[in-house]
Amino acid sequence: MDLYFSPLACSMATRIAFYEAGAEANYLEVDPQTKRVQADGSDFFAINPLGLVPTLRTDDGTILTENAAILQYVAGQFPDSGIGASGVMERARLQQWLCFIGTELHKGLFVPLLSKTAPAEAKAYTLEKGLSRLDYLDNTLKDREFLLDRFSVADAYLVTVINWTMATPPIDLAKWPSIKAYYERTRARPSIARALAEEFSLYKAELARHKAAA
Repeated sequence: MDLYFSPLACSMATRIAFYEAGAEANYLEVDPQTKRVQADGSDFFAINPLGLVPTLRTDDGTILTENAAILQYVAGQFPDSGIGASGVMERARLQQWLCFIGTELHKGLFVPLLSKTAPAEAKAYTLEKGLSRLDYLDNTLKDREFLLDRFSVADAYLVTVINWTMATPPIDLAKWPSIKAYYERTRARPSIARALAEEFSLYKAELARHKAAA
């Protein structure tokens, strides 16, 4: 399978899922500014017309987009890894958390705060609205090691998103001790530590590349 990704973007969740499953994949870096595939300079829009990562090309050539779909597909391909869900209710719970992370945190909170063009008033409104979501998550994690009864692709997605607090100073995890403890605990997990180290190195190279091109 081919995973099109950008360093430290939400696509890192799928890298974590592959590592957690002990599965092989081809990782194809996409420059978020030029939308060029770094391996060969090809136009990423030819793969995904929206130009968004993650994008997954399966072994039969099918193109999948959207984090929730890709993560569940990868989990389904490697059921013995335990990163997916079984049973009606567990699958519903997994979908619940993937939707919450994707809509309330990823798109609803972090995308506006990370935007270089969003007005300060919009960011302030977004942060005020997002506090209740973080409060909800913090309360959920008080007595839980993971979002489900074990590590799942939902945790891979959540730790990826929480990692963005490094670039969003208004969100101080000290205000949400359960989220902070969860993040510190999960980022030490081998699959996550490996993904973070590799993608942080690629992110620094990306910044240097953009600086040189400016």
